[in-house]
Amino acid sequence: MRALARERIQMYDQRVQEAVDALVERFPELPGDEALWPAIKLAYIGLLQDHKQPECAETFYNSAACQVLHRRHYHNEFIFWRPAVATEHLEGEAPTYRCYYPLKDGLRATLREIAASFELANPWEDLARDLRNVVRALRQHFPRPMRARPSLQIQVHGALFFRNKGAYVVGRVINAHRELPFAVPILQNERGELYLDALLVGESQLLVLFSFARAYFFVDMEVPAATVSFLRLLMPRKARAEMYMAVGLAKQGKTLFYRDLHYHLRHSTDQFVEAPGIKGMVMLVFTLPSFPYVFKLMRDRFAPPKDIDHQTVKDKYLMVKLHDRVGRMADTLEYSLVALPLARFDPALVEELKRECASIIEFDGEAIVIGHVYIERRMQPLNIHVEELRRDGDEARLRAVLREYGDAIKELAGAGIFPGDMLLKNFGVTRHERVVFYDYDEIQPMSEMTFRRIPPARSYEEELSAEPYWSIGPIDVFPEQFDRFLVADPHAKEIFLAYHRDLLDPEFWKDKQARLRAGIQEDVFPYPDEVRFARPAAACRR
Repeated sequence: MRALARERIQMYDQRVQEAVDALVERFPELPGDEALWPAIKLAYIGLLQDHKQPECAETFYNSAACQVLHRRHYHNEFIFWRPAVATEHLEGEAPTYRCYYPLKDGLRATLREIAASFELANPWEDLARDLRNVVRALRQHFPRPMRARPSLQIQVHGALFFRNKGAYVVGRVINAHRELPFAVPILQNERGELYLDALLVGESQLLVLFSFARAYFFVDMEVPAATVSFLRLLMPRKARAEMYMAVGLAKQGKTLFYRDLHYHLRHSTDQFVEAPGIKGMVMLVFTLPSFPYVFKLMRDRFAPPKDIDHQTVKDKYLMVKLHDRVGRMADTLEYSLVALPLARFDPALVEELKRECASIIEFDGEAIVIGHVYIERRMQPLNIHVEELRRDGDEARLRAVLREYGDAIKELAGAGIFPGDMLLKNFGVTRHERVVFYDYDEIQPMSEMTFRRIPPARSYEEELSAEPYWSIGPIDVFPEQFDRFLVADPHAKEIFLAYHRDLLDPEFWKDKQARLRAGIQEDVFPYPDEVRFARPAAACRR
């Protein structure tokens, strides 16, 4: 699954390049003859009328056309700035979701019918037990006395959502005016038998499942627009652009995001300003306060002690894009030649851009054109969040977020990523108070690191030395030193170490490396352990 995920992310650009090469070879006049493009676009629109994925076809056209044309020729009549074909109520040969009516056959029989509808080849470990668990969990959300209305129905997406070790049944229960979104993960035991692991209920749990910090799903979609429309019934707060990305159509998500950005700029008046938090040595980060994203530009020169070049930073961001992010690394949108209205930039930010990023910006009339930019969901920096909780005396939330911080480091290590610079300022807190890593310039594969214990001092002079008295290689890491910089505040550090003192032990990191070498993919579920169904010890044995 991980290999397939990497291939799929890279496949789109490969297909675009093939199309561009074929176009230029067959029609060498295309790049310089603007007069051809309105007619080309018109002919292309004619091919979309019965297309099941017209929005994706338009995006593919834009990708190819923008590689053939120069940026100054991206006129709206040449490319699809707005969609030409409506996708609302677009359907394929089979319905996108199926409806089931528990009043007809009973709830348990209906759930059994849903499980059978996916025609999974593997046998079930104990389906009767799993269905009892689902019914029991469902009743907690419909406590007695709850009347089943004539409208009672269960709507289920017709295809499963696959990611990593699991597949997810996704749908909603409708009873009169009450709608309850849900997802049910299906996992396999060591014998390949299937079992239902949990019942995730409500928009908040589904938003975590479809989070921007997780790998994209694989889902069989004849009509992606119909799948996205169904998902937005369950999660109306999630942007359509993010929904397309969640189901693996990242380029379509980028297209919609860019349209959303310009639509928002047209309907707002605030200015782009530097993002709050400690300034990074590699990235200059700015944001539009009314728009929940940050824009990250590489500085022309990286201040010491940063000893990397621009290509290395790009490679790190690509590494994250292709890697399983296990809910702990923010997804990043990468754009080239982004034109934004100069009048919307705070003058101080413009001066900072001229000073720090002159090589990748240019001024074109009333626009500022950014040569290369990464865009991420805006989060509150963890150091600011911790400071606010300390100041407010919110001990419970402080403990929870510090535990999350250590869990994030451990889960990244288990997935094969060493974060490198693990300071609080390099992590963010989502609206669900999950801790997510977002500074990628020093990440490394766990397999390439050497975790060492600090050797004992051989003399009194060595013990008092201000500099390390031991040799340090370029890939050496000394976890015993982590307690000096991970959490500075004494009280917060005490809380953190109560949960995560093992992070200071080189053996913890070596064990992670050994498990990775053995091919063990650790379980990182996008839902808390307490919602998982109990299974007999024999069934759980690995």
